[in-house]
Amino acid sequence: MSDQVPASEDVSWWRPGVGREGAMARLMELDSRGELTTAHARLVARSLGVSLRTVWSWVSVARREGRLSAQVPARVGVSADVRARLAVWGGNVAAVHRELLAEAVKAGKAGSVPSLRALQRAVRQDLSAGERAGLKGGEAARRRYDVYGKRPRTHRNVCWEGDHKRIPVRVDLEGSAVCPWVTWFIDVATKVIVGVAVTPHQPARDAVLAALRTGISRQDPYGPFGGLPGVVRVDRGKEFLCRTVERALGAFAVPVDDLPAYKPYRKGTVEALNGAVEEMLLVSLPGYTHRARPAEAYHPDPVEDLLSYPDFVKVLLDWVAWWNTEHHPAGLDATLTPLAAWEADPAPVEDVAEERLAFFALEDDGRVRKITTNGISWRRRAYIAPWMAGHVGMRVRLRYLPHYDGRIEVFSTEEWGRHLGSAYLAEAATLEQRRVLSSVREKKARQLKADLKAAERLRKARYTATTTAAAPRPRRTVTSSQAEAEIARSKSVDLAARALPDLIPPREPPASWARPIVRPRRAASVQTDAGQAEASEGGLPGVAGVRDDSGGVLSDGDC
Repeated sequence: MSDQVPASEDVSWWRPGVGREGAMARLMELDSRGELTTAHARLVARSLGVSLRTVWSWVSVARREGRLSAQVPARVGVSADVRARLAVWGGNVAAVHRELLAEAVKAGKAGSVPSLRALQRAVRQDLSAGERAGLKGGEAARRRYDVYGKRPRTHRNVCWEGDHKRIPVRVDLEGSAVCPWVTWFIDVATKVIVGVAVTPHQPARDAVLAALRTGISRQDPYGPFGGLPGVVRVDRGKEFLCRTVERALGAFAVPVDDLPAYKPYRKGTVEALNGAVEEMLLVSLPGYTHRARPAEAYHPDPVEDLLSYPDFVKVLLDWVAWWNTEHHPAGLDATLTPLAAWEADPAPVEDVAEERLAFFALEDDGRVRKITTNGISWRRRAYIAPWMAGHVGMRVRLRYLPHYDGRIEVFSTEEWGRHLGSAYLAEAATLEQRRVLSSVREKKARQLKADLKAAERLRKARYTATTTAAAPRPRRTVTSSQAEAEIARSKSVDLAARALPDLIPPREPPASWARPIVRPRRAASVQTDAGQAEASEGGLPGVAGVRDDSGGVLSDGDC
C-alpha cells in the first residue's frame, strides 16, 4: 500500500501539521506501551494529509526531544513604537524601516534592526487588513473591513430612518445652476419611501417637517403609506434634532433615536437608498456632476441644457413612485415590491386626522397681536387676507412655517386657538424685482471676493522654490520708495493717523479754573511760628500748610 494519501480524497482544506499535537499525543501513548504499529502511523498520515515518512519523523522528534508540535521559529513582532511610526508614515512599512535603520546606524546598532521583508511579514501577521487600511486611509477605510450584523425583521411603521442627500445634479433655478437637496424618510421593514421634501439649497428644519408631514399623512397624493412611526432614527443632524422637530413629533409621542455621528451603518436602509437613487436615476440626468469625463478641462453643461427645478422635482417624485410600486429592493422577498410588502404586513397603522396635520410643525409666535386697518403686523411687515374684513381690533395669535415668511396662519386667543385663516404678505416683490435684486447682490459678493483676494495677495509674501536647505527669497522685490508710498497711502485712510493730536497744542485754561497745586514731597525743615499756628488751626498739628494764590492754606487732603 502506498504511503501517500489517495488522490481521490480531497484534503486541500487541511494544512500539513494541523492537528499534529493531538495525533502525536495518541501515538506516543501507544509507543510508551509498546503498541505503536505502522498501521497506526499510516492512519494518522492519511487523516492529516501527510506522508508516512513524515509521521515517523514526528515520532522520532517526540522520542528525542519530547516535542509533540512543530517548532515555531522566532519572528519579529510589531511593538507599540512600530505601530506609532506606522501611523505617522500612513502605513508605509518601508519608510518605517528606513527610519529605524537610520536611528540604529546613528547609535551604532545597525545589526539590531530586522530586514525589510521580516518587518513587512510581521505587519501582515500582527495587524489585520482593516488595521492596515485604517493606518493608510483613516477610519472610513478601516470600516470597510468590518462585519456588520442585521437588525431583526420588524413590521411596518416600527421604525423610520431619515437623512439628507445632496443631489449631484445641476438644475436651473431662475437662471442659476444649483444642486438641490432631498430629505426623505423610509420605512425599515417594507422599504417604502414614506415622505420626501426637496429644497434648492441645504435644507433646514422646515424640510424635515415637510417630509414628516407627507410621511404621516395617508391622504392623496401621499397615501396609502404613512401613519405614525414607532421611532424615527437619525444621525445627529442639527435639522433633525432641533426643538421644532422634537416638539412636532413629541405631540404624537414619537421618539427620535439620535444615532452616533459618522456611523452610517447604524441606519443602513436610508444610506442604501441614497446610493440607489444616484446609481438608478441621477447618473442619467443632464447636469450630473459625477459623470466620467475626458482628460481635457471640465466644461459644465450650460444652464440652458439643464432641467428646470420643477421638472427635476417631478422626475424625482416619479422615481420615488416607481420605487414604491414596481421596484424589488434587496432585503424583501424577490417577488415583493415595497407596496406589496406594505399591504401584506398585518401590523395596524395609526392614522392622524387631517385637521390635526393641517398645522403640523408650525411655530408659535408667542405674542398676542391685533388686526388693524393695515392687516396684521409681523416682523415689521403687513399681512392681509379677505377674511379680515370686519375684524379690525380683534386680538389674534400667529403661527408660521420655519424659514418661510410669505404666509402666516392666524388663530384666535382662545385656549385651544381656533383657526381663523391664512394671511399673506401685502407687498411681495415681483419675480423680475427678485431677479434684479439677486444680480445686484451677486455683483457685490463678487466685488468683495475680488477685493479680499487682492488683499490676501498683498498680505502674504510669496517665496521662490528651494532645492537646498537655504532660506527662500521673496518673489517680488519692493523698493524703499514703493514701501514708503504704500505706507503713506494707508495713513491717508486711517482715521487714527489722520487725527494728528500733536499738530494743534491745547489752549491755556481760563484763569477762573481751579488749577492743581503740587505739594513738595518733604516739608521745609524750618517753619515760621505763624506757619505752625496756621497748620494747627487747619486740623493737622505739626504739618505745614501750603499757601495758594488766593491767600488760603491748603492741607494734604486738599492737594
